[in-house]
Amino acid sequence: MIDVQVVGPEVQRSEEVLTPEALQFIGQLQHLFGASRDELLATRALRRQAIADGEPLDFRSETADVREMDWQVPPPPPGLTRRRVEITGPTEPKMAINALNCGADVWLADLEDANTPHWHNVVTGQLVLRDAVRGSLSFTSPEGKQYAVRPDAVLPTIVPRPRGWHLDERHVLVDGDPVVGAFVDAGLYLFHNAVSQLERGSGPYFYLPKMESHLEARLWADVFVHCERELGIPRGSIRATMLIETIPAAFEMDEMLYELREHATGLNAGRWDYLFSVVKVFRDAGPEFVLPDRSAVTMTAPMMRAYSEQLVATCHRRGAMAIGGMAAAIPSRRDAEANERALAKVREDKTREAGDGFDGSWVAHPDLVGVCREVFEGVLGDADNQLTRQRDDVHVTREQLLDVAGVPGERTEVGLRANVEVGIRYLAAWLSGNGAVGIHGLMEDAATAEISRSQVWQWVRSGVVLDTGETVTAEFVHRVIEEEVAGIGELDRLEDARRLFEQVALADEFPDFLTLPAYALID
Repeated sequence: MIDVQVVGPEVQRSEEVLTPEALQFIGQLQHLFGASRDELLATRALRRQAIADGEPLDFRSETADVREMDWQVPPPPPGLTRRRVEITGPTEPKMAINALNCGADVWLADLEDANTPHWHNVVTGQLVLRDAVRGSLSFTSPEGKQYAVRPDAVLPTIVPRPRGWHLDERHVLVDGDPVVGAFVDAGLYLFHNAVSQLERGSGPYFYLPKMESHLEARLWADVFVHCERELGIPRGSIRATMLIETIPAAFEMDEMLYELREHATGLNAGRWDYLFSVVKVFRDAGPEFVLPDRSAVTMTAPMMRAYSEQLVATCHRRGAMAIGGMAAAIPSRRDAEANERALAKVREDKTREAGDGFDGSWVAHPDLVGVCREVFEGVLGDADNQLTRQRDDVHVTREQLLDVAGVPGERTEVGLRANVEVGIRYLAAWLSGNGAVGIHGLMEDAATAEISRSQVWQWVRSGVVLDTGETVTAEFVHRVIEEEVAGIGELDRLEDARRLFEQVALADEFPDFLTLPAYALID
């Protein structure tokens, strides 16, 4: 027996998912793969330091044969052949029911960036997934309003996103040490739902976030093979879509698909984490790696076009799905003009993606499902996907992927203030337990907070001169923080959020992830 302890506060119905057998399953994962995870995180740090010391980030010469060989991943599994519209959101009961009822093809059940890992949220998320798989999910609000999955609803395929490799779960201890958070998220879901999903004609599917190399994809492949064997399900039953949301991963798309191989279904273009990664990796590489205002960096910027078109070309060459990024605009049911602006922006974004060959895309709100579906149906017609569109015209170079200097836009005081205000507002919500927050008409999550605070850090270190002529210094940012916090007014955990933002935006050494110090501030 493996020594597994749960040290989190009591959560209602937790005994349904935190069974002795399920905890032993998690303990096995930690015993077998925990050390490998630790080695991979150490490798990340070494690679980042090598780049800082002048080693170029480039396509790997030692894996050139993988890029040149003729191979493909298996065909899409049941439930993932048609992915025109995918809705993302946390595994909070009400939002989960809305996602299941909205008519999307896939529900990305987010246990990562849209979820604060309060122990209550971690356990409740697993209960929501368990009930959703079995068709029994319901919810009654404190006001007495009842929510349930519509009997006539065509349910989307459920695809959870576990936490990234860098996060631990301190409320579950194996031999006295915290377990890898991804093992808790993926392990509990698989233990309780893999067989049920296969019996229902679907399967245990995942989105895998924040990887930086093919070796990290290999670890997931090893985990999946072990889980399939332990659960007695056919090899290759577990399938996953990987998010290409770090700049190192952009140079290893082929290799990551190759390592996951029998478990791979596709890749996704994650814009905000990708930009955060660009800043993190090249934070001290000079002025040519300093981005303009985050709002100015769209997917039409040359480096972003290169990244997204390479993703489509790589996926389709390998028989994998290419899924577009988030439509973060929140439509308004009260302001017709604001609603029309939001829909127009989403339509423009999805039209570009469908025209580039993407097989589907993400939205963050049920009211955006219709416009996204309309755009993709206009391009795909009756076809399930665009896998036959090979994009042989795409030949992306290292220089194109790293053309940060070619991103149009200014560095403005308005942009700086937006980073500060949105970052602090989001962190206050995150600390209060809400990881997906509507702010100024956009759905914000941990990825957008990361680019906000990392951009402030880089602008200070680079001595950026704003459009107003002001030089960005730590003293100036402190003044902006004071003014923006005063303008926010009353907000739960605002002072904690302010201190945390100052910590991750103005520290002498760049914190790799803001969620690491933030995690210490929650239950």
